[in-house]
Amino acid sequence: MALHPVIATMLDAARAAGRPALSAGTPLQARAQVAAMRTALGPGPQEVAAQALSIPTRGGAIPARLYRPRSNPQGLVVYLHGGGWVCGQLDDFDALARLLAQRSGCALLLVDYRLAPEHPFPAALHDAEDALAWAHGEGRSLLGREVPLLVAGDSAGANLGIAAVLAVRPRIPVAMQAWFYPVTDCDLDRPSYLACSEGMPLTREDMRWFFEHYAPAAAWADPRIAVLRSSELAHSPRTWLATAEHDVLRDEGEAYAHRLKAVGVEVEWCRVGGLPHGFARLFNLVETAREAVEQAADAMAAACDVPGPSSTPATSIFS
Repeated sequence: MALHPVIATMLDAARAAGRPALSAGTPLQARAQVAAMRTALGPGPQEVAAQALSIPTRGGAIPARLYRPRSNPQGLVVYLHGGGWVCGQLDDFDALARLLAQRSGCALLLVDYRLAPEHPFPAALHDAEDALAWAHGEGRSLLGREVPLLVAGDSAGANLGIAAVLAVRPRIPVAMQAWFYPVTDCDLDRPSYLACSEGMPLTREDMRWFFEHYAPAAAWADPRIAVLRSSELAHSPRTWLATAEHDVLRDEGEAYAHRLKAVGVEVEWCRVGGLPHGFARLFNLVETAREAVEQAADAMAAACDVPGPSSTPATSIFS
């Protein structure tokens, strides 16, 4: 399927404006570029209350934000944002967090884990593990009662989440995990890397740049980074996963879904047609992106045994 016309127009405008690739400058410049998109992407539901929190970790306290829908939360979702382990702030994912909380009926804890290269691997992973442990221990005091714990994230945040869930289970029960276009491997020669790089929001060189800032090359195949290579995937919880058709990470995300199914994990996954990497934050601009986010939220609600609103399936290829 061709790129969605809204996406094609956005990419044409970025090229005309001479917007550089994320990997063309410094980490600080890449972070500023991500942050500059907030206004154009639009807000999330403002009726969702947000509370600033601090999470203690082995590396020191890190900021977080707890989002509550109006109704009593039926679950607690720990969300780990994307950004190649290098970019991403709480405000960059505020709108997405609000929509997921509103639609799912769950409280959502958005975690501001430490970023590379200032804090290389495994700092962010340790923060993710410690945030899960903290949410598990503090869930009752945060929400007033026991609720299921869920974990979700996108891109490099999904990578951290996958590794963190495997590290803390079975000590910390996780009801389900939901991932948008996760980083699951370090093979930059997969067909999707070669076919879906040129002119896209995330390129092959961007991913190489992110990996180089996150960890030394000798560590890239570590199963805590290349989670597809983990021998522990059978211990994964029920999983919802979406990949993007025009994304360098498409093939490894789908390989991960197939691996989970092969080892007996319950998996629901889809390839969202016409969209590139990062589509979840575009839900105000592209209807198929919103539908995919709504599907993720509905899967979260279902994992908490909460009836959710029906949604029209995204333009996707379902396994």
